[in-house]
Order: sequence, then C-alpha cells, then structure tokens
Amino acid sequence: MFQDSSKEEINQIMKSAWSAFHIYRKCSLAERAIFMRAIASEIEALGEELIAIAGKETNLPEARLKGERARTIFQLNSYAAACERGDWLEARIDTAIPDKNPPKPDLRKMLVPLGPVVVFGASNFPFAYSTAGGDTATAFAAGCPVIVKAHPAHAQTSELVAKAITKAVEKAGLPGGVFSHVHGKSFEVGQTLVEHPYTKAVGFTGSFSGGKQLFDWANNRKEPIPVFAEMSSINPVFLLPEKMETAASEIARQYAGSVTLGVGQFCTNPGLLIGIEGKELDQFTATLAAEIEAIAPATMLHEGISKNYIQKRKAALSQTDVEMISVSRIEAGENQGQPTIAAVNAAAFISNPVLHQEVFGPYSLIIRCKDVQQMLEVAQHIEGQLTATLMATDADILHNSDLVDAVQNLCGRFILNGVPTGVEVCLSMQHGGPFPSTTDSRFSSVGADGIKRFARPVAFQNWSNALLPDELKDENPLGIWRTVNDELTKDAI
Repeated sequence: MFQDSSKEEINQIMKSAWSAFHIYRKCSLAERAIFMRAIASEIEALGEELIAIAGKETNLPEARLKGERARTIFQLNSYAAACERGDWLEARIDTAIPDKNPPKPDLRKMLVPLGPVVVFGASNFPFAYSTAGGDTATAFAAGCPVIVKAHPAHAQTSELVAKAITKAVEKAGLPGGVFSHVHGKSFEVGQTLVEHPYTKAVGFTGSFSGGKQLFDWANNRKEPIPVFAEMSSINPVFLLPEKMETAASEIARQYAGSVTLGVGQFCTNPGLLIGIEGKELDQFTATLAAEIEAIAPATMLHEGISKNYIQKRKAALSQTDVEMISVSRIEAGENQGQPTIAAVNAAAFISNPVLHQEVFGPYSLIIRCKDVQQMLEVAQHIEGQLTATLMATDADILHNSDLVDAVQNLCGRFILNGVPTGVEVCLSMQHGGPFPSTTDSRFSSVGADGIKRFARPVAFQNWSNALLPDELKDENPLGIWRTVNDELTKDAI
C-alpha cells in the first residue's frame, strides 16, 4: 500500500528537518509542552478508527490497544510536564571569583538539543514505542525534530498517527520539518536515514540484528552519532532456595502468566528460570507445566514474528540436553504462538551460546543448577539484560551476596519477588541495560530521563546575564531547579 521513500525524498525531508531544527530548538520549554499536549489530544481524537485499524494490522485485542493508546497519551502529557519542569536540563552554575589567583570565570552549563532524530517504529507496540511513542515524545521535549520510519507491519496505523502529529504541528504554528514520516521495507531506507549528515541521533526498539546494524551504520559515518537501541533480552529469573521452600507452586503460577502474557511478545518476557535441583524445583516445574498446558495459543503480531518464533523455538529445543517440559495441549493455528517450557542443566546452558539467544514469544527455559555456586556461574555467563529477577527471602539475599552482585551487574532493572513484564512510565524506571539489551546502558527509553538521550551539554563561560539562555540567567525566570555553587535551588542569584 505504501511505497518505500526514495533517497531523494529522504534528502528533502532531512533538509526540511535541519531547517526546522534551528527554529524549534529555540522554542521555550512551555511551547514544546503545549505542542506535545496537542499531539496527545489529536491522537485521542482519532477515536475508534485508530483502534480498529491497529487491531487489523497487529492482531492485538481491543482492550490491549486501548490501554496502549492511553499509555501513549500519558507519556506525551507526562514528558510535556517534565519538559516544562526543566530538571532534565541539568542546569549548573558556578559564579565567578575574580579575586582568586588565577581568577575563576563564571561558568554555566545546561543540556541543548542534538538535532534531527530518526525514530524506527517497533513491531510489538504500535502506539507506545512507535510513531508517537516514547522516543518521539522525548526527542520533541529535548527540542529536536523527529523523522519516524513506520514499521511495515502496522504502516496504516503509523500513517494515521503521523497525520495526528502533523495536525498538532500546524496548530502550534511550527515549521513542517519538525515532524516527518517515511515508509520503507528495504534496508536501504533505514541506512539512508541513519547515514544522512543531518541525522544527529537514532531511536530504535526491535531485534538485536536490526539494532546492531543501525549502530554499525551510525558509527561508520564520517561523523558518528548516538544510536539508542533497545534490542535483545531474555530477562533471567533466579529462584533462590529458601523462597522456593515455601512458594514454589505460587511462583510457578505467577510466571506461567508472565511467560505467556501478550503471546510472549514483550522485551521483558522472562526467558530463563534458574533454580537448584531438588524437590522444590520439581514442584515448581510440575506446576508450571500444568499451567502452560492449559494456556491456549494465540495469534502473534504478524507472520514474520510467528515464523521467527517457530524457527528459534525449534533451534532451542533441538540442542543437546534440552528437554521439552510442557507445551499447550491446544494445537496452534496459523501464526499462533505455542506456549512452551523446556529445561536444561546448567553446564549445558553455559557451554551452548544458542541457548543464550532470545526466543521471542511464549517460551521459557528452566536451568537446573547443582547448587548456588553453579547458579552464580550461570549468572556470570549471561550477557546484558533489560531486567533480572530474584525470587528470594531476605535471608536468601543476605547469604548469597556474590550471586546478588553478579545478577545486578548484568541488568538495568533489578526485580525482587515480582515479574519483569509490565513497565511503569515514571521517572524512577530504568528501561535499558548492558549490551546486547541496549546500545547504551546509561540511558532509559522509558521515563522523562529519556529526554537526556537527545541533548548534549554546553558550558557558557563569562557570558553577560542578558545574553544567557533563560535557563541560566541570574533571576531564573523559568523557576527551574538549578545547582548554583553546589547547592540545588530555585532561588535567583
């Protein structure tokens, strides 16, 4: 239905974005916030048409789509409020000391926008991580124009949301280049966008292969640029002994729901369940197996994801020492994900890199360890993750400090006695982790801290007060929090 954008079209779009950048970057925090709230209103105004189109393209149920639309609107409004508060600017002021030897200059520092940001829509979240999702919202808050490449799996949905954003641009009186929307199934479209000299940053949520390719293109440019890619994560869960003595079956039931939530199509799906051999792990396994058998397969987002799940699942199950534990007793239909639990011993897992790869769908692997020491060895051989979980008592935590430290070292969000599925949109959320879960573990793609990804620090030395940005002026006209001579304050100087 939609043609791939040509190199010539992309070049014109990027020129327009670069021109718009020099206007939009000077918009006040309040003006950016008004614009973002207008986007939220325009998306809400799309009503049932948006839900119906997204449902046809993604196979997601109406309730899930309405919830995700509400989250997307909340993100836009929440990040608009954060933009206005200005905390993310990290305003720092150290006033001059002229009689010091040598004299200390007046220094004032804040974050400023990078420039045009290319955002790649995600396949598994047609609203919240796509056209008007978190990357787009935080880039707008930072003062950057956005160019969205629609995900081909829900191109119509993306087009509809893009039109809503364009309406908000017009109503805000902003230049058209503040937002652009392109289509493209070919790698060439993505490569052209990333390599264009006016592109200054990239936001991506998707597969490891896709994110790593964007990262490589960006770093091979004459002027390398940051790529904030959320990629692969299997989100290990460590089942510690004392907790398992009293709650093995309860934990199993909890995780049956988490493994199969949304047909397992979440980046936080728990793909590894790591426990110690014995009656408690046997009880956990038996309960989990029974729960999984009763859960019906469901239609996945699109044919490509379904095929990938079938291939990766088959590859994992074919590995030496991997044992099938449970599969839904209901036969899977076309493009449906079959809930599956397998198991393997720790030594086989450690030595087999295939078992470390994400199987994107309703699948999880139980790793049987001989003792806590072998559980530690497993943790030390797991690559970077978005999340890691301990199912543990306080005593388990206190008596296994080496394991706790090792698990914390491999993740961005460290969970105790819960499930990783479900990502709260708030300032204290960290949705990013060590490579290969993301390309830069210092940042989050969820929460207002994500604004900082699309900005860079600039220090102003010895500028007169009248010429400084409002954010750094003596009188603090914006009323934002600033660190002045090492004291956090809203007071004027």
